[in-house]
Amino acid sequence: MSKQYIICKRCVMDTSDPDITFNEEGVCNHCTHYDKQISQLPIGKDAEEKLNQLVQKIKEDGKSNDYDCIIGLSGGVDSTYVAYLVKEKLGLRPLAVHLDNGWNSELSVVNMENIVKKLNIDLYTHVIDWEEFKDIQLSFLKASTPDSEVPSDHAIFSVLRQISKKHGVKYVINGINIKTESHHALSWSQGHSDFGYIKSVQKKFGTKKIKTFPHGNRLTIIEDIFSNKWVNILNYIDYDKNSAKKLITERLSWRDYGGKHYESIYTKFFQGYILPQKFGYDKRKMHLSSLICAGAMNRADALKELECPPYPVQEQLDDKEYLIKKFKITPEEFEEIMSRPAKTYYDYPSYYGKILKSRFLPKIKKIVKAFYR
Repeated sequence: MSKQYIICKRCVMDTSDPDITFNEEGVCNHCTHYDKQISQLPIGKDAEEKLNQLVQKIKEDGKSNDYDCIIGLSGGVDSTYVAYLVKEKLGLRPLAVHLDNGWNSELSVVNMENIVKKLNIDLYTHVIDWEEFKDIQLSFLKASTPDSEVPSDHAIFSVLRQISKKHGVKYVINGINIKTESHHALSWSQGHSDFGYIKSVQKKFGTKKIKTFPHGNRLTIIEDIFSNKWVNILNYIDYDKNSAKKLITERLSWRDYGGKHYESIYTKFFQGYILPQKFGYDKRKMHLSSLICAGAMNRADALKELECPPYPVQEQLDDKEYLIKKFKITPEEFEEIMSRPAKTYYDYPSYYGKILKSRFLPKIKKIVKAFYR
């Protein structure tokens, strides 16, 4: 018996998220979680004071270094605005770090060139070993989970850790924020920090050993929970994505990609074609719902946008052809991958899986709960 279709009365998240729940008013758990998160953020004078204290701390801790902070740079809206905010408004001395995984669009390259040139900041680009990374990405497609972005995300944060350590910089400032990224369907993608998961998938489906791929381990998972290294700077300001787009367009000659994370050809195709076609997941629902709760979009416009394909159909077909050629597989091999039964993160060995089965799990939960109280 199929599950009854329900859509949230407040946002556009629905029962395509198998874990979604609704309260008596028909509002989903993602929206109520947003309300809880947003209520814990500093506002007004309090936010300004805390931001000033944080900035002074970053400057003081980094005064003897060439850089006082690291920023990740993808060329997307959030990371671009962070670069502007950090350098122009807060007076910090950032080193921008970018992971080139072989899928940058031409527009993303131009955007990043404009950003670092106009802001006069240094850029370090880590070019990943394409043959090894290609094999890992193919392994994730063959694993048939909705987590094919995990290798890229894992490598990005691993490189940020490596560069901050190399330069003795204590803080990594990123664009993660509640107002534009509050709604997350865990079943649509998870395991991003779990190298055990990546290893198990590669071992089962890959043809190459992992040698150069930037990665963390069990220790980095724990460090990330308790460390103050990661700074979500946009949570300290009244961040409005529409205003941010206008500003970076005017000041940095930034050009829009047409979708969240669409600066990557692979991400655009995976989110806009593979996820909806194979799994029935449309990540626009998460992104639009976050904007609705933040007051940056109304629900009617979001519903109207969802009536259209994620991006033009002909462009999807062109990207599909490009992906098949770049992966050096045949159209038949791609369709075989698409036809495989859907799996989940929990179908493969992982670090988190071991933690969940550990007899120490109750103690671990108590520690983490106490830390975040």
